[in-house]
Amino acid sequence: MAAAIRTQRKSKQWEKAIPYLLILPVIIYYILFWLRPVVDVIIGSFTDPATHSFTLNNFAMVFQDETFWPAFWNTTIIVIFSVSLEFFAALALALLINRKFWGSSYFLFLVIIPMALPPVAAAAMWQTGLTPHGWLNSLLVHLGVLTEGHKIYWLGSYDVNRWHLLLVIILVDAWTTIPSVMIILLAGLQNLPREAIEAGYVFGGGKWTVLRKITIPMLSSTIQTAVILRLIAAIQIWLIIVLLLGFGRLPVLVERIVYYHEEVPGLDISYQMATGYTVIVSLLVSAAAFVYLYVSGAFKKREEAA
Repeated sequence: MAAAIRTQRKSKQWEKAIPYLLILPVIIYYILFWLRPVVDVIIGSFTDPATHSFTLNNFAMVFQDETFWPAFWNTTIIVIFSVSLEFFAALALALLINRKFWGSSYFLFLVIIPMALPPVAAAAMWQTGLTPHGWLNSLLVHLGVLTEGHKIYWLGSYDVNRWHLLLVIILVDAWTTIPSVMIILLAGLQNLPREAIEAGYVFGGGKWTVLRKITIPMLSSTIQTAVILRLIAAIQIWLIIVLLLGFGRLPVLVERIVYYHEEVPGLDISYQMATGYTVIVSLLVSAAAFVYLYVSGAFKKREEAA
């Protein structure tokens, strides 16, 4: 009897351990390829390369870097306008496709094509299109928007106004990322209970009222997921900028990390600058996500109270 009880206990303990054993390879993977590099970067950002002692000089060098504040404000502008544009455009597309009109499945296929393109391929496509004799100007001439001989210099000269470059980057980035945001919102819309929305119309609500009072509140958790993911990705934008403009022409925070780590690794301050920028960007990503969650939570509570 006692032996049977011990066997049963061991069996239960083994059953409890199975889920942890199943995720053990993932844990090991993250420890080796994520946690360890993160810890190394954090330690390196606080280490003096000469004396190997604790220091804050690495962060002082980052803040004294002449490109830090331009990179910070460029990143901020891209995040604010890019995330806003992409969210509203993606929501409009999701609402349209969710109506399941004739041909909506084909329209969905066309909309998500940019999501299937690798960033390098998308940048190459837009790089050929944004030149003075590229396909974009040719298309505008063919449509009659431009006349032959009049070209738009989309990327301008080297000293072009940075707002011009920011607008181009925001639009190109929106083209590549709106489909991914739309897919998340569309999945959320398709899981909403139809009865609640139909009840809104039955009780006299118009399309805007039902959208604002019923659809959006029920979609709030999905919106939070989509916006946070896009917020994090927007802060980390760099590849499309480097491929279109090169390093330094429109500096952003992550582009500075890549610059010091990959472009000028031989400088005495390269590693310290790269690790310092990395820690600062990580803190900004965490702070942005926390602020958004706090603001959206406060707004949701106010809506529920009203």
